[in-house]
Amino acid sequence: MIMSRIEAVRDEAQGNLADRLLLGLPAEAVLIDPDVTTSYANDMASFCPAGTPAVVVLPRTVEQVQHVMRTATELRVPVVPQGARTGLSGGANASEGCIVLSLTKMDRILEINPVDRIAVVEPGVVNATLSRAVEEHGLYYPPDPSSWEMCTIGGNIGTASGGLCCVKYGVTAEYVLGLEVVLADGRLMSTGRRTAKGVAGYDLTRLFVGSEGSLGIVVRAVLGLRPKPPEQLVLAAEFASAAAACDAVCRIMAGGHVPSLLELMDRTTVKAVNDMAHMGLPETTEALLLAAFDTPNPMPDLAAVGALCEAAGATQVVPADDATESELLLQGRRLSLPALEAVKGTTMIDDVCVPRSKLGAMLEGVERIAEKYGLTIGVCAHAGDGNTHPTVCFDAQDPDESRRARESFDEIMALGLELGGTITGEHGVGVLKREWLAREIGPVGVEMQRAVKQVFDPLGILNPGKLF
Repeated sequence: MIMSRIEAVRDEAQGNLADRLLLGLPAEAVLIDPDVTTSYANDMASFCPAGTPAVVVLPRTVEQVQHVMRTATELRVPVVPQGARTGLSGGANASEGCIVLSLTKMDRILEINPVDRIAVVEPGVVNATLSRAVEEHGLYYPPDPSSWEMCTIGGNIGTASGGLCCVKYGVTAEYVLGLEVVLADGRLMSTGRRTAKGVAGYDLTRLFVGSEGSLGIVVRAVLGLRPKPPEQLVLAAEFASAAAACDAVCRIMAGGHVPSLLELMDRTTVKAVNDMAHMGLPETTEALLLAAFDTPNPMPDLAAVGALCEAAGATQVVPADDATESELLLQGRRLSLPALEAVKGTTMIDDVCVPRSKLGAMLEGVERIAEKYGLTIGVCAHAGDGNTHPTVCFDAQDPDESRRARESFDEIMALGLELGGTITGEHGVGVLKREWLAREIGPVGVEMQRAVKQVFDPLGILNPGKLF
């Protein structure tokens, strides 16, 4: 009887919330069936707790988002904004009794302007969809996370995503020129600009990029575009050790070269990709380095980089013959994370970023940690950025192996900080790395960040429990 009364109170509160939301939303945009709402509880991260949403809302307009936030503020209900839920830090995980605000239905490309080189988009636009749309205008949107066929621009902005091309073109933050943001109380605020230059006031646009939905709901973004570059050609270099591959990376960057990508896969990752996709990557190598150039004539650059790889100890250097062969090599790199997941069924994917000069020490340290805990840990990396993805493979049904996986993950983050790096280069903090954010930025940094949060979200209803 006690449980029945509790459930009755909960159902009454949920019904009242849903009724209030339905005053400004169509019925199909408000989901309350527990079998449906539960499916929105998690992103793709392991070891990240999630609550049960009270309701899931799928708005299509800015006005509908404003209505949701006004209702949430009035009823003091937490709101968790979501994109495609491809995140890897628990940043989109539901809070208990929250409104999950899924922005996937706001998926319009509103404008592509070749003169101003901008695109104006809603948050639910899929990254690959935007990339293909601007390509038709001879333009290029560079940020390309590995999940680019699924992840949304809103999610990319929330986590400040990166991708394979960052070594030359930079990360999401460098392409977000302006935003329209619905604040916690439902007010609509514009930040930034459409112009090529602009320094009026504080840079609030950058403040929202990477804020993981904790300061406001992005409902529109002005994104900078570039002219479409020529098709890139890729070079693959095999090394007898990860240290030699990392030495090659240092030589390439010190030599002033500007590759369009510079990616590394260790032996474990190469084997996992071959096992899953039968791609024929060279499993005799300890590390495979992929370098690409998208200049009008990439062959001299590839030759120069190939020579540097050989000087660093490469056992074989093979330039791709054409764009098709290049894309095949890059497809192998993009498959790294799903291939490592297939090794044991579950992964914890880190994204520790270290100075390029410390990349070799990072990979050597990860190998020691893998041996210490008796685990398979594969590493792929945006080597040109020093952004590593040590991926711990484990059986989630084995309690001891799960414990060792979590402990190894923490040691990898500690190693990254010891080497002068950061706990996250592109995945965000979310739930997974909250305590590590505090270690990285220190007590004064935490105090200042909480003060900023208080200004934008005084009731603490926006994505509570994330970041800190």
